[in-house]
Amino acid sequence: MDGLLIEYTYDGDETAWTNAIQTFCRNIGADPRLASGVRYHVFVRADGRSRVHVPSWDSASTLAHLQSQEFFKTFAAAVKRFAGDTLRTTKIKFAV
Repeated sequence: MDGLLIEYTYDGDETAWTNAIQTFCRNIGADPRLASGVRYHVFVRADGRSRVHVPSWDSASTLAHLQSQEFFKTFAAAVKRFAGDTLRTTKIKFAV
């Protein structure tokens, strides 16, 4: 599986942040193609500010399908707003 490591800091409204994450994950789960091919994990580090997202997908076509969805575009814009200039992304491959 291919994936990303998405890291940023966030000091804003926790409810808005949580709602955005939950809505995005519900939308993935509601799409049969994405529900079986995309995994999305989100972590808050112990400092309470640092956020880490680790999405993964089973194929390039699944990723393309995800990225074509309006809810993905809305969520990507929200993450950019949450992160401001702290956003870092790194491509990863799962080894195990």
